[in-house]
Amino acid sequence: MLIDRYRTPQAVFRASVSELEGLGIGGAIARSIHSGCNFDEAADQQQKMLNSGTLVIPITDPLYPESLRQIFDPPLLLFVRGNVDLLRGTGLAVVGTRRPTPYGLAVTEKLSADLARAGLVIVSGMARGIDTAAHRGALSVAGQTVAILGCGVDIVYPSENKKLASEIVAKGLMVSEFPMGSVAFPQNFPIRNRIVSGISAGILVVEGAQYSGSAITAKLALDQGKELFAVPGNITNKLAWGPNLLIKQGAKLVQDWNDVIVDLPAAVRRRLIDEGRQRILNEGSEQQLDLSAPAPPPGPEGEVGRKVLRLLKTDVAVHLDELLEQLEYCSSSEVIAALFELEMLGLAKQLPGKNFVRVW
Repeated sequence: MLIDRYRTPQAVFRASVSELEGLGIGGAIARSIHSGCNFDEAADQQQKMLNSGTLVIPITDPLYPESLRQIFDPPLLLFVRGNVDLLRGTGLAVVGTRRPTPYGLAVTEKLSADLARAGLVIVSGMARGIDTAAHRGALSVAGQTVAILGCGVDIVYPSENKKLASEIVAKGLMVSEFPMGSVAFPQNFPIRNRIVSGISAGILVVEGAQYSGSAITAKLALDQGKELFAVPGNITNKLAWGPNLLIKQGAKLVQDWNDVIVDLPAAVRRRLIDEGRQRILNEGSEQQLDLSAPAPPPGPEGEVGRKVLRLLKTDVAVHLDELLEQLEYCSSSEVIAALFELEMLGLAKQLPGKNFVRVW
């Protein structure tokens, strides 16, 4: 690596063509480096970084995550937007399919929220499905989350995650090795997966087919010596084949957040305990000063709301027509109003196609 040889990028560009060729660099590439490369493109990159509040962290920077620096092929540069201090935290990658079941979404949001509350930084790829649920779960409890992108940090992909991306930049961190303005080519995502696992202490797989992207990330985690966790699924569902196979091969079966915590390295557990104790002390002092702290969220007030809540499930979506059929003595307007109330209380969630699930 040229940085290892010359220590700084400036020294690399000052090297002669013959010196670079002597290190095994091809003639055309050596001449391009010696010429200073394309300064117009570099200026354009710098302007885009200024416009979006992006920083670049080279591999030689103390902020660069040490665990990522130790992998086989670490990225030379990281483009970051948001709270760079999260790079110093203990990350746990949460990955899975882009087409999850209601069960997968519920489990991911619940576990991500609990693990973030325990002090872990939830790392994922901001893709559709499990990735999105992982970030949202962490943010729902004011936890810490990092999104590793397969495009530039100034590009939102998928486009429907525009609001989520804004929240992550404001409260978490977005990271990419791809230059500003880079679009999300399919080949970028397997490449970025090594960063997802590289900056994390462990990987949690929720749902995914046997040969899915999450399986690739799990293999990278094993190659990097990281802890591997998996949430078991229905054996008749192909999306459960990936995590179930990982469990058969030795991954830790996860039923709740504590199953992850107890298998992390001892030094990590001690740090999480110390940080948790400090948070409890801080929250206790704040509650003493703030006597107007809000009460826990209430349950549904009406009888119809309680009936609807009993019919909803966390692992299977229930269609509105099915609810209306089972609640034959309730009018459609009463059921719809009850569903709206349950959503406002955070007890139910609407999925596409007029389907509803109970929030775990």
